Amino acid sequence: MEPIWQFGLDVTRWLQQTYPQLRGFMELLSQLGTVEFYLLILPLLYWSVNKRTSIYLLNLFLITATINGFSKQFFRGPRPFWLDSTLGTGDDGRYGIPSGHVQMSTIFYTYLAYWSGKGWVYLLAAIAILLMALSRIYLGVHFIHDTILGFLLSALLFAAFLIWRRRYEAGFRKRILGQRLFYALMVPAGLTAVYLIGLLIIGQPNSNVPWAEMIPAAEREGIDDVVTGVSALTGLIIGTLLEGSRIRFRSDGPTWKRIVRYLVGIIIVFGTWFGLRLIFPEDPLWLGSILRFIRYGFTLLLISYFMPWLFVRTGLADADPEPAMSLKL
Repeated sequence: MEPIWQFGLDVTRWLQQTYPQLRGFMELLSQLGTVEFYLLILPLLYWSVNKRTSIYLLNLFLITATINGFSKQFFRGPRPFWLDSTLGTGDDGRYGIPSGHVQMSTIFYTYLAYWSGKGWVYLLAAIAILLMALSRIYLGVHFIHDTILGFLLSALLFAAFLIWRRRYEAGFRKRILGQRLFYALMVPAGLTAVYLIGLLIIGQPNSNVPWAEMIPAAEREGIDDVVTGVSALTGLIIGTLLEGSRIRFRSDGPTWKRIVRYLVGIIIVFGTWFGLRLIFPEDPLWLGSILRFIRYGFTLLLISYFMPWLFVRTGLADADPEPAMSLKL
């Protein structure tokens, strides 16, 4: 791996030295791949743009985020600035490979292009993914192979999603609520099983590496990321399926209602998310993991179920008179 790492270091070094004026732009691009950015955008699509179609995107996004979390811990690769501190000022304690920014951007922009069905949107999506990868390489937080693997993982997930839609979605939607809940919850359960089995197979990390001092934090970040993904996906599945059966809110309506419900919802969601973060301790690990599961699971329940309930009760959203068939993975 050393020749590959050295090549990646050389590429980042050349980009930074040749185009120093691009640093601000690259930092801005990188911010568009943060959790906070997606926490702002995804509820907007679900509450105020297209509820039914956004459910797919929310599921895909959380699945790929979970896969990224345990993949980092399985590969245990360094970041460029771990090997050469002059290349970046990043403070991310996670392992490098695969790139989470690229992986989540790939699923996000590819799905939006698929949603639109327009060729020019696919082109914009490809450009956005490439720019995200370039920004991460430029900033010294990822090697080229980190970004390639991140792209491939989301591409494979999206292909699996298309197969599911064609072969299994119709049968899934015909099942009763309890069955849909059971089968859908097998997804986070399966991801958890893959993670635990994978850890047993790969064993403890190798401490005889130049970045050994980064390992404890990276291992903890890996656990936190998997707990976050699994809990958020669980909350989303329960919330959207129950919402589709009991509330059936509509994301259409007058523009002013769409704006107001988004503003009301995002204030409540962010307040809850940050508030629980402040009061929930992170240590010891077992307690921190349980509280993290509660925090992110409840946040996604808030987004997918309780906020739609509030919108309908306050007249900010209409509701379908008959139960809508929920779209779930």
